[in-house]
Amino acid sequence: MERKILHVDMNNFYASVECLYNPELRGKPVAVSGNVEKRHGVILAKSESAKKCGVKTGDTIWQAQRKCPNIIFLPPHFELYEKCSQMAKEIYACYTDKIESFGLDECWLDVTDCIHFNGNAKMLADEIRRRIRDELGLTASVGVSFNKIFAKLGSDMKKPDATTQITRENFKKLVWPLPAGELLFIGRKTKERLLNFGIKTIGDLANANPAELKRLLGKNGTTLHSYANGEDNSPVSSLDDDRDVKSIGNSTTTPRDLITEDDVKITLYALCESVASRLRDRGLVCKTVQINLRDNTLKTADRQGKLEFESCVSSVIFDKALELYRSSGWIGRPIRTLGVRATELSEESTLQMSLLSDMKKMQKREDEERTIDNIRKRFGHFSVQRGIMLSDRNLSEINPKKPHDAPSDKM
Repeated sequence: MERKILHVDMNNFYASVECLYNPELRGKPVAVSGNVEKRHGVILAKSESAKKCGVKTGDTIWQAQRKCPNIIFLPPHFELYEKCSQMAKEIYACYTDKIESFGLDECWLDVTDCIHFNGNAKMLADEIRRRIRDELGLTASVGVSFNKIFAKLGSDMKKPDATTQITRENFKKLVWPLPAGELLFIGRKTKERLLNFGIKTIGDLANANPAELKRLLGKNGTTLHSYANGEDNSPVSSLDDDRDVKSIGNSTTTPRDLITEDDVKITLYALCESVASRLRDRGLVCKTVQINLRDNTLKTADRQGKLEFESCVSSVIFDKALELYRSSGWIGRPIRTLGVRATELSEESTLQMSLLSDMKKMQKREDEERTIDNIRKRFGHFSVQRGIMLSDRNLSEINPKKPHDAPSDKM
């Protein structure tokens, strides 16, 4: 049986959620943006009205203002976006348990075995769009196809609030004329290399010599050639399937350059608390800690080191991160961007707790941090803070739930 895959993309998601909770903004040009004073001054999302004025995701605030002088800028509220994302998944779960997230606003659904609408995937997609509109007050575009790559393409083809079906019979007509950069996992650098090779459209890619593509792009060239020809057999993961989680991290561009070690400590602690909390949420521990440094000339450096014991405790991760910073050769260098990542992950339940006193102490610290997690969930993240964080609130205000991971070539 041929697979039936949907890709649901909620339209202008961040901006649409803001308008949902602030009805007076509906119909107005709205953009969710970072803080220009804190050097996060880019557009994260825009409303349909702002889009019609030419505002694009990734524009700087001044570019958006030039295109749309009456645009309204709003700060992001990730807790609201996560809430709406979860409510959408509850709708999807009425039809299948094979639900794979692609960010907060996008999901693939495998509805091959769904009995609703006698297996008519397009009718099911229309029903999901209706429920999102009626139950959540948002709109979505849905792509319907026989694989994930083309389903994703379909959801991008008609917006807002539309269903596009790409079949084996029509994909050459619908997909091949599109620019090659529209294909998932073709980012800016790959697009430029393809253009230099004379490949402008997905059809050009599909009809190119696979051996030449492999020489040009390595193994990725063969994969992209298969995708362009509709040859994608990758499965849709289950909703609770965390097999693809290889690391958990967070990073921030700081509101001012970090010069002193105390500056670095404050920001590191905020990042490590975020990473540790997300590890605990997933029931995971890490063995290796990585830090990423970028200075005010945009030079970067990465360092990593192993922990003595696998852990999900923020102070343990922080100690290793600070040790890596101190040995990096970057002390006193003005740091603009700082990141922390936990890797070599494993399930916490598989750990065998030792009777060693160090392990007992670490377990006690983990229990304390879980108590803090519960307090923060009830009263807000900043209801409990370390004393060092209060010495500079600007540096300590790292959003603990800000999405961080993305496909490497699509950034």
